[in-house]
Order: sequence, then structure tokens, then C-alpha cells
Amino acid sequence: MQKYVCDVCGWIYDPQKGDPDNGVDPGTAFEDVPDDWVCPECGAGKDQFSPV
Repeated sequence: MQKYVCDVCGWIYDPQKGDPDNGVDPGTAFEDVPDDWVCPECGAGKDQFSPV
């Protein structure tokens, strides 16, 4: 699965880790992350992430 980086702060979404603190289970592909999810570091929207 593809990792994605926040274009604003550089935080990397790793699908193997997910973002369990914000409701995204490990093993969740970025495409399956809810559209209203935001970067846990800076609050940027999902649309401000790019493939690594």
C-alpha cells in the first residue's frame, strides 16, 4: 500500500500504521480514509496529501 505525505507539514500517512488515535485502523489504504479526516499534525485536509 502507498504512503502519502502531507504537503503542508510533511507528516507521512503509513497505511500499515493507520491513524488509530483519529479513527483510522491499521491496514486502511489512503483511498479508504474518510474524506473528513485531517492531518493529525497540522489539520490539513485529505486533499493536501501526495503519494510518497
